[in-house]
Amino acid sequence: MEPKNTNGSSRSYEHDIISWFEDISKKAGQVQTETLRRILELNWGVEYLNKWLGDINIQDMDASALESLYTSLVPPASHADLEPYISRIADGDTVPLLTKQPITLLSLSSGTTDGRQKFVPFTDHSARTTLQIFSLAAAYRSRVYPTREGGRILEFIYSSKQFKTKGGLTAGTATTHYYASEEFKIKQEKTKCFTCSPQEVICGGDYEQSTYCHLLLGLFFCDQVEFITSTFAYSIVQAFTAFEDVWRDICNDIKHGTLSERINLAKMRKAVLSIISPNPSLASKIEENCKELETQNWLGLITKLWPNSKYVYSIMTGSMQPYLQKLRHYAGGLPLVSADYGSTESWIGANVDPYLPPEDVTFAVIPTFSYYEFMPLYRENHYCGSAIDDFIEDEPVPLSKVKVGQEYEIVLTTFTGLYRCRLGDVVEVAGFHKGTPKLNFICRRKLILTINIDKNTEKDLQLVVEKGSQLLMSKARAELVDFTSHAELETQPGHYIIYWEIKGDVEEEVLGECCKKMDASFVDHGYVVSRRTKSIGPLELCIVKTGTFKKILEYFIGNGAALSQFKTPRCTSNHGLLKILNGSTIKRLYSTAYS
Repeated sequence: MEPKNTNGSSRSYEHDIISWFEDISKKAGQVQTETLRRILELNWGVEYLNKWLGDINIQDMDASALESLYTSLVPPASHADLEPYISRIADGDTVPLLTKQPITLLSLSSGTTDGRQKFVPFTDHSARTTLQIFSLAAAYRSRVYPTREGGRILEFIYSSKQFKTKGGLTAGTATTHYYASEEFKIKQEKTKCFTCSPQEVICGGDYEQSTYCHLLLGLFFCDQVEFITSTFAYSIVQAFTAFEDVWRDICNDIKHGTLSERINLAKMRKAVLSIISPNPSLASKIEENCKELETQNWLGLITKLWPNSKYVYSIMTGSMQPYLQKLRHYAGGLPLVSADYGSTESWIGANVDPYLPPEDVTFAVIPTFSYYEFMPLYRENHYCGSAIDDFIEDEPVPLSKVKVGQEYEIVLTTFTGLYRCRLGDVVEVAGFHKGTPKLNFICRRKLILTINIDKNTEKDLQLVVEKGSQLLMSKARAELVDFTSHAELETQPGHYIIYWEIKGDVEEEVLGECCKKMDASFVDHGYVVSRRTKSIGPLELCIVKTGTFKKILEYFIGNGAALSQFKTPRCTSNHGLLKILNGSTIKRLYSTAYS
């Protein structure tokens, strides 16, 4: 059930991989049953499965019977249930605990959701499915936005440092493992589109130096760039925000074929200097464009500087949605295409409708990658926010039994040794592609803001901040750069704090209106009742200094996170982050709603 390995043109490969996916999508339920059988046959006898299934003989068992047996005897698990086994692997235990295949690599989750990075097994299957989903998505994009063979991609991608665990296993982010793999090179060969930056830039280890070089090389090859991409939309916005400050240095480097002294990593310097050469006419053209863009607040920067680019491609759902406004500002009408849906644990679905805007994107589940179950979620109180305590759960159902319009939590069984692992993502089935469901990502299920009976998730917070930022824009023509929040329990009554970094001058009266608007925009019944009875205090809006969220990024990177995986935490109780936020606060305002 693998796509054909074609050595011909990229167009031939695109046809083959789409044909493969269309075929498995038609019989997705059957493919899922066979996928589970393959996973269990490969890993039968490992310690975790023996705990639940004992010495049952599965060799002569029908695949459907095996599916029923597995889902009836192995309970749904959290990462915490599997963590003791993964820790033993990290410490060097060679007993087959989760997989028969020895695990030599461990991936680190971003840690920005709950403040703690988690280990997840990474195998050849992980790299192979990454190549497959990237190639499949590229094939669908090519149908809508054809690119030239031999063109280039401006990729803002970053590896973090790998390290050894106590047991000698290599650990790092999943993206780091992938960029170091053979599959990353194969992807470029198969799609006939090549990244502007060499490995020395991608793996440099200093995100500011890597970003500068990505920008420099992207402009050096500007006429060849077919599209702009990064893992997350945040990284693209961060890169172009940095460009506003360094464009003169970049123009100087292109003009003289030199490299700014800000780049002090020897391998990176050598690699970049071996690529660029003096090009005064190009530098002059870029300089002229940048001077004009600067007067227009960099509106349409991408289309102006990369005139042949077809689209911007990145993960743009969930916590990335707040960056879409700024990304559209830079893109200047260029289509924004949302990248595919996955997690550190497994890839899940591909964007097969790249013409849709990010707000409407759905992801078609790829039934060969893992075995997917869907736990139905029913809202207990439709007037409440989307929070974990407001869901009634039902028994997980297989992919073939999902219903359009129903919300689910995804439960994964993977080739890498995770068995009925609850992912924590809430998705809605929006429809079907042939026979495989198309998922709309709703939110992380994790509850982020709560003080007493109130329950608000990341999605609820985003909607509230969106209303406040719209008021900010209309009243002061100022821009919200980034935000996070905290449930303050030290004082009584407890209250929510929202931290804003803004660009532009804003009168205190307008900020007070924004604060009041956000406080009144929380629709969770528990919050509204608690505010009315004064058991939750007024919302506090803290305005922080310019560059505060860059400090937060640096804090995470300094603690082992990679820029390619970084997501600003939308709610935090992390003492290090709160120290940065409170130390950078220059103005505090309190809501007068419910007065």
